[in-house]
Amino acid sequence: QVQLVESGGGLVQAGESLRLSCAASGSFFSIDVMGWYRQCPGKQRELVASITSGGITNYSDSVKGRFTISRDNAKNTVYLRMNRLKVEDTAVYYCNGETRLSYGLPYESYWGQGTQVTVSS
Repeated sequence: QVQLVESGGGLVQAGESLRLSCAASGSFFSIDVMGWYRQCPGKQRELVASITSGGITNYSDSVKGRFTISRDNAKNTVYLRMNRLKVEDTAVYYCNGETRLSYGLPYESYWGQGTQVTVSS
């Protein structure tokens, strides 16, 4: 059906930057909202940023001004540019896509497998 594959995670020092990518593949009609979420051990998964197919963005207060979400609709890919990273940004980052498998069907939520981002002090 739909596969979301993230890449770009890694280990960086505080103040440095990373860019995450998430490519959607498979058989589907359209993807509406794509987003990045993150989860720390013992905590709930939280929204980091989202973007609609029309380019409307939304950010959590904790990353506003430091992170930028973008997407390439032709490639079904969403990006997250993370600048001025902080130790508290350390988490597993998950990609999410609200996907319609066929015209007329409701949107369903699909998730990637996650990519680890570790920020050291």
